[in-house]
Amino acid sequence: MKLFELIRGDSPLVIDVPHAGTFVPPGIAARLSPAAQALPDTDWHVEKLYAFAPASGATLVVATHSRIAVDLNRDPSGAALYPGADNTELCPTRTFDNAAIYASGGVPDVAEIAARRAAYFDPYHAVLAAEIERVRARHGYAVVLDGHSIRSEVPRFFAGRLPDLNLGTADGRSCAADLAHRAERALASTSFTHVVNGRFKGGYVTRHYGNPGEHVHALQLEMAESAYMDEAPPYPWDPARAAPLGKLLERLVDALLDWRPS
Repeated sequence: MKLFELIRGDSPLVIDVPHAGTFVPPGIAARLSPAAQALPDTDWHVEKLYAFAPASGATLVVATHSRIAVDLNRDPSGAALYPGADNTELCPTRTFDNAAIYASGGVPDVAEIAARRAAYFDPYHAVLAAEIERVRARHGYAVVLDGHSIRSEVPRFFAGRLPDLNLGTADGRSCAADLAHRAERALASTSFTHVVNGRFKGGYVTRHYGNPGEHVHALQLEMAESAYMDEAPPYPWDPARAAPLGKLLERLVDALLDWRPS
């Protein structure tokens, strides 16, 4: 099975969705614990929320494989995104509810982790990097929007309830300030709650590719799943509930497309 779906656009905007995939290679699936078999930590339906974007000229890259195989938004060196906090691994071993992902004896060793990186992580990022460079070469700059979602309450990672919309710019390092302000204004245009550089400041994609000095500007948007779906299994897509968030994402994408570097 191919590792990603790619729809190329002709604008400076590249949207990537690294955690919505649900395919687990058979050799991995056979070792999963009952708690992991339902893939509870998937960024459910995020690819549907951004399905409008190619019509606006954005490039859309969507991973097909589950983050259980490899987490495309973690530093492959093993460096923690949030030092001192509870961080998940390149090949995660526990669910967000802190349940074991693998049955006894199934945890991948160092050699298997390296093999998964070569098989899944490196090819995906080669394509993402190539698309970013393609639009940067055409326009002189690129904007990357890294699209995610998570349950609104995950005590393992944060206390209380997450805001609906969580914009991350690596504390202002991954994109130009006026682009971040434009994105925040779009998020503030509705009744959804939002925060900038709160619990989620941007993962590997945002921090690795975001380099304003090299004319690549990256932002992460982490959305609370309660804003658009039922968070309980089987995690159904709810078009009526998702519609207002879809409209907001259209405004956000338009704002990013309208921006030009100063």
